[in-house]
Amino acid sequence: MTVCIIDDDASMRGALQRLLRAADLSPRAYGSVGDYLLDPLPDEVPGCLLVDVYLPGPSGLDLQAALRRGAHPRPMVFMSGSADVPTSVRAMRGGAVDFLTKPIERDALLAALHRALELDAAHRRDARAHAELRSRRASLTPREREVFDAVAAGRLNKQIAADLGVCERTVKAHRAGVMAKFGAATAADLGRIAERLRATDA
Repeated sequence: MTVCIIDDDASMRGALQRLLRAADLSPRAYGSVGDYLLDPLPDEVPGCLLVDVYLPGPSGLDLQAALRRGAHPRPMVFMSGSADVPTSVRAMRGGAVDFLTKPIERDALLAALHRALELDAAHRRDARAHAELRSRRASLTPREREVFDAVAAGRLNKQIAADLGVCERTVKAHRAGVMAKFGAATAADLGRIAERLRATDA
């Protein structure tokens, strides 16, 4: 698992790199937000960010705000030698996993980083699940898509048949195909799948 350290103090970066390697983590170190943005951790690589909140140029909070606008923001752990309550509150409200005060206690740091890495893994699982649902939806025929939307909206077979101008047996056949493609057992399952897809599409 990769941890990107962003701190303008070279000695601190070195100490953190040694600590993380000893904990079987893979550190990448940067002296500023700009350095990170020029060579960010690739999206496909699991990891998190360990960021000093006060940096020359763009701050850690600036980076947090910028990454939140992206599709897959990295979990962040903040650190600071002179943290104030409004800053820490702003960081946590922005989605930070933790806000640690220097000098940082080793176990607290590793615990925070492992929470961040677990969060990153959960985000990746969710992304894969959503991608799979979108792929299954894309495999539906146009008529199956109509039936799917109608079933997810709570319409009964006879109502769907009337809406589409087909017989109820045809609706049942399409409905069976839709449920097979999504691996759904009930109409309620299809409703939940449709809700997840709407949330993903939003």
